Amino acid sequence: MIIDCHGHYTTAPPALEAWRKAQIAAIGDPSKAPSRASLSMSDDEIRASLEGAQLKMQRDRGTDVTIFSPRASAMAHHIGDASTSLEWTRLCNDLIRRVCTLYPDNFIGVCQLPQSPGVRPENCIPELERCINELGFIGCNLNPDPSGGYWKEPPLTDRWWYPLYEKMVELDVPAMVHVSSSCNPCFHATGAHYINADTTAFMQFMTSDLFKDFPTLKFIIPHGGGAVPYHWGRYKGIAQDMKRPPLSELLLRNVYFDTCVYHRPGIELLLKVVPADNILFASEMVGAVKGIDPDTGHHYDDTRRYVEPIDWISDADRAKIFEGNARRVFSRFGTRTPREVNASARGG
Repeated sequence: MIIDCHGHYTTAPPALEAWRKAQIAAIGDPSKAPSRASLSMSDDEIRASLEGAQLKMQRDRGTDVTIFSPRASAMAHHIGDASTSLEWTRLCNDLIRRVCTLYPDNFIGVCQLPQSPGVRPENCIPELERCINELGFIGCNLNPDPSGGYWKEPPLTDRWWYPLYEKMVELDVPAMVHVSSSCNPCFHATGAHYINADTTAFMQFMTSDLFKDFPTLKFIIPHGGGAVPYHWGRYKGIAQDMKRPPLSELLLRNVYFDTCVYHRPGIELLLKVVPADNILFASEMVGAVKGIDPDTGHHYDDTRRYVEPIDWISDADRAKIFEGNARRVFSRFGTRTPREVNASARGG
């Protein structure tokens, strides 16, 4: 089985965006805000939005299941207040559950969190519990910068975040560190803000004792870890100068990287620098880079084509990257089939 650990519902039917626009328009007058129940979207519309996109790509590319979450750039935690974020988040998470119900062999849910700038992370705990315990999801996406590019929250290693981490450990779920849209004109969202955040999260983890406090806490840093693999020597040296433990001891029991890197030299670098035990296969399709590489004739985000032919990694390591590590990190997936995971939802 090939498990893609990083997919977003970027192709949702237009009714979802229309609902969001109505919600935003009503921020000044909550009496005009749409209810979640007012979203009109048929199962056939959901099927149509996936059959020509994510499902077609799964079939064409030979992957089996996608760990699926709401569209990252649309989380937009900076918009409105905590109540705005909660309504939007619940709607998006419920839609992911509908996808998993319609296609229980192809998708497993991961939730968006109802973050809002300046609001303590424990505010997210009820929705996290609902998604894990009731919707059958197996993880969450955690935005380290709900302000949208201005970095107003404490570092991920600050005790500000600890109540949420305690609940993640209790529920035995990992978080993918994933920012959303950028409001800062200095930072293009997917080309700069995303990669900045990935790199920043690693540096925050490296300079803290977070994992002494939470030895079983798990994070996935997406997009190949941002700049981290390319500058591994820099981080190794900084840690050494700071009298920190070796990176393997300090971080690699808790921090993982995905393969959302869109050229083979980048994937090869990732695999040479980061141990195979810490790499999860991913493509983020349909995501930030949708086009075809003129040098290869294939889609940039067809990452299986980069990983599979590399002949200097063992079959055992390739199996870890394609399947085993995702089952281990997303431990609620474990040895079960996707259908069994989705059936664990209440009423599933």
